[in-house]
Amino acid sequence: MTAVLHPAPPQRPAPTAHRAEPSPSWFRTRRTGLALTILLAATAVLYLWNLTASGYANTFYAAAAQAGSQNWKAWFFGSLDTSNFITVDKPPASLWVMGLSGRIFGFSSASLLVPQALMGVGSVALVYAAVKRVATPAAGLVAGAVLAATPAAALMFKFDNPDALLVLLMTLAGYFVIRAMCTAVGRRAAMWVALAGVALGFAFLTKMLQGLMVLPAFGAAYLIAGQVRLRTRLFHLVIGTASVVISAGWWVLAVWLWPADSRPYIGGSTNNSVMDLVLGYNGLGRLFGNTGGGMSGGSSGMAGGSAGSSFGGSAGLDRLFGSEMGIQISWLIPAALIALVFGLLARGRAPRTDLLRASLILWGGWFLATGLIFSYMSGTIHPYYTVALAPAVAGMIGVGGYALWLVRARWIGRCGLAAMMLAAGIWSWVLLHRNAEWLPMLKWILLAGTVVGAILVLVGAKGRFRKLAAAGLIIGSLAGITGSASYAIATAATAHGGSIPTAGPTGAVSDSGMGGGGGMGGGQGQGDGGALPNSDDASSNPTASGPGTTSGPGTSSGSESTSELTAMLVNAGTTWSAATNGSQSAATYELASDTAVMAIGGWSSDPAPTLDQFIEYVADGEVHYYIASGQGGSPRASQGGESTSSAIQEWVEANFTSTTVGNSTIYDLSGYVG
Repeated sequence: MTAVLHPAPPQRPAPTAHRAEPSPSWFRTRRTGLALTILLAATAVLYLWNLTASGYANTFYAAAAQAGSQNWKAWFFGSLDTSNFITVDKPPASLWVMGLSGRIFGFSSASLLVPQALMGVGSVALVYAAVKRVATPAAGLVAGAVLAATPAAALMFKFDNPDALLVLLMTLAGYFVIRAMCTAVGRRAAMWVALAGVALGFAFLTKMLQGLMVLPAFGAAYLIAGQVRLRTRLFHLVIGTASVVISAGWWVLAVWLWPADSRPYIGGSTNNSVMDLVLGYNGLGRLFGNTGGGMSGGSSGMAGGSAGSSFGGSAGLDRLFGSEMGIQISWLIPAALIALVFGLLARGRAPRTDLLRASLILWGGWFLATGLIFSYMSGTIHPYYTVALAPAVAGMIGVGGYALWLVRARWIGRCGLAAMMLAAGIWSWVLLHRNAEWLPMLKWILLAGTVVGAILVLVGAKGRFRKLAAAGLIIGSLAGITGSASYAIATAATAHGGSIPTAGPTGAVSDSGMGGGGGMGGGQGQGDGGALPNSDDASSNPTASGPGTTSGPGTSSGSESTSELTAMLVNAGTTWSAATNGSQSAATYELASDTAVMAIGGWSSDPAPTLDQFIEYVADGEVHYYIASGQGGSPRASQGGESTSSAIQEWVEANFTSTTVGNSTIYDLSGYVG
């Protein structure tokens, strides 16, 4: 009876893997919630403050978002114009978000860029949640702060390129995989894996193959550390793969089934197909050079910049640390790699399902796979692509640092933490020294802070000096992240425009005319720096916003869309108010006039339209004006040996009389009978 009334307390089984600490008290929960709120609020302020100073940022994507906010077919396909002549050279997922925002709130700089900033806040929250689930809230806060303070993140989450949504979706997928690894119930784990596949499928619809570069790391992490048996884990990965195919393939299939003569030309492709874009321009062409689709569109017109810098420097392991990519992403890469290696060693004999080791495999695999591709790819690569590495760096530091803190009583823990701090301090000193005139004392302060922090951690592990370890961790961490944060703040405080923006304060990029302050003018000679095309002062003030003129591509002498030319386009009354060479030129005129402008050759000198097709458009009265000297990238030769844009311009010059409007050469194509 005694045994029945007073049973012995059940013995807790030995843990099979590391789990997060027990549920904290109410006070600790409130304190954690307050800290998270402060982190997310600070991130929002950083990314939203003075957001519209960049105007429309990259006018290429801004014009497509404007078209999508007005026309559902343009929204679905990612068309550059409302009359659906040609799409942008990427799939449309990011444009779906910006287009819907413009449709709901009215198209403006704010409706264009606020969603991007909120994606940044969401990415920080997801990194926090993913790290907290396997470690502690403090580790999650550190990881979230690392992501928020990355200069490349401060750049791209205030810009309208697809990279903001790409990072959000990849981070979401990583969070889902971690949830799957935390789950012992087979069906629930399968659900999380499937959701990860859906997120990566939409990452594919954001930036094609770049969205899938994390797939091997995610699959390996779950296969190694999933809690269910091996056969079940393999089946779950099949489900995840199917989710990727379905969530990415539905749009590709829809475009393939849609009659080609009733949809826009697929920009960037050689044969008007999405698969050519996947395998060519946005696939093998990026990895191995100019394969399939033309890669020249983003490379011409680099006013004053060197190709090596604008495309990330020479291939090799040091590319990520070079003069331009280094300031975007590399501040904490040395510390993150140390955290990865020492963290894995610290978890040495932990069970297979150990969540800290599994998380390190996930974040480390993400970084290594993506980083090696970025380092050695021979095709077009821009420094801002490195924002895709930021969540991985943050996760490695948060999880690896926590794994080392758990074993701080051992030399591997203390030495690992000290090495992380010293690596961050020394590399921050190197990066800050490259721009020695900007806050010259900062590099010395940060280096000293990391040295002090490392010493305190080394000597404060035991006995009466134990509290010194915590103080050293705080001092060293703050000093280690401040260099990156300072460049992130400088980036956020600077207006950026064009197609190849760069992070950092003025003078941060020493070997290119494109970096630092406002980025470059665009891959196709954009001169407005992303200005709002509605101000009499826009040519001199890139943040102005009223009616009038704007600098932009489209003419040989400054490429201005004057109020007179804008009025002509507004009153054209045809399917396309004008045609001009290149998407960047067309985008500027579209934003200024809110009319459809035909982009001959698209972004990358695509074979659209042919000369015969253009003559038919003119004969049918669908194009009113031709604006000469638009810049569309280096012409890609057709089978006849002559570029489409050149052939069209020669035909126009031979059959119509030119007139000058402002600095633009205009041809009135109305009334042509053949």
